[in-house]
Amino acid sequence: MTLVVGDEELLAERAVGEIVAAARAADPSAEMHDLLGGKVTTGELAQMTSPSLFGDRSVVVIRSAHDLPKDVITEIVAYAKQPSDDTVLVLAHPGGVKGKALVDGVKKAGAKVITISKVTKAGERLEFVKAEFRRAGRKVSGDAAQALLDAVGNDLRDLAAACSQLAFDTEDKTISAAAVARYHKGRAEVTGFNVADSAVEGRLAEALEQVRWALGTGVSPVLLVSALANGLRSLAKVAGAPRNLRGPQLAGQLGMPPWKADRVKRQLNGWGPEGLSRAIQAVATADEQVKGGGADPAYALEHAIQVIVSSRTGR
Repeated sequence: MTLVVGDEELLAERAVGEIVAAARAADPSAEMHDLLGGKVTTGELAQMTSPSLFGDRSVVVIRSAHDLPKDVITEIVAYAKQPSDDTVLVLAHPGGVKGKALVDGVKKAGAKVITISKVTKAGERLEFVKAEFRRAGRKVSGDAAQALLDAVGNDLRDLAAACSQLAFDTEDKTISAAAVARYHKGRAEVTGFNVADSAVEGRLAEALEQVRWALGTGVSPVLLVSALANGLRSLAKVAGAPRNLRGPQLAGQLGMPPWKADRVKRQLNGWGPEGLSRAIQAVATADEQVKGGGADPAYALEHAIQVIVSSRTGR
């Protein structure tokens, strides 16, 4: 049994993924169970971890373990004292007070604990960028790593995606600042996606502040509308995907990188078909206005963002 604790989502997901990969490498026929804490019911863990007559092994991952019901936490803590030899159980907990009984209980029972520290300092983010290139078998100069941070921002998923893209598209063994500049001329695209993320996640004040900053620094309104449209289209694609798909399967079905599919799936929380349709229509109207159909592109963008946020919450 392994407990992964920490709210740095990308790093926590990687830690879980490495455990699962090792278990599957040891036994490719192992049965996989990937569950969300809030949906695990009493007795379900016992069913998945019960010894098989045929000696089959299983891998059980419970994400968002802080949402586990109290009676299920009691079951897991009891199981942690005598775990099955045929089961690899991984619990992913974001930390914090909620579900602390689970963390304390399994730690006391002797479960392996992996603590994921939040990346908050500039130096830590620089080290993260360098580590990403090392994972890809490449190097990056110090000024190039800083340039990438300046262009992409602090989100680890965005940084990981940018590092992966640069490593794939460049041939030099060491990534240079010039290579970063070729791929990230200014912050127009990145800023647009930041605005879109804030809007679809319901953060109105943040989205409005970002769009005003972007316009004030010369970002084209057309690019900003395009980013909003892309964000909503991604939501629609994930909403229309089969519900039983997740992780790599979902990403493959949608033609998205796994990190993006996971991110959009989380963003879909709070959205319904009617609200999504209304938001898409609002962005279509804004698109027409910023391309000459309206007198004030800034007003058109802000109005579209307000409609997006209100459509998400149903107000």
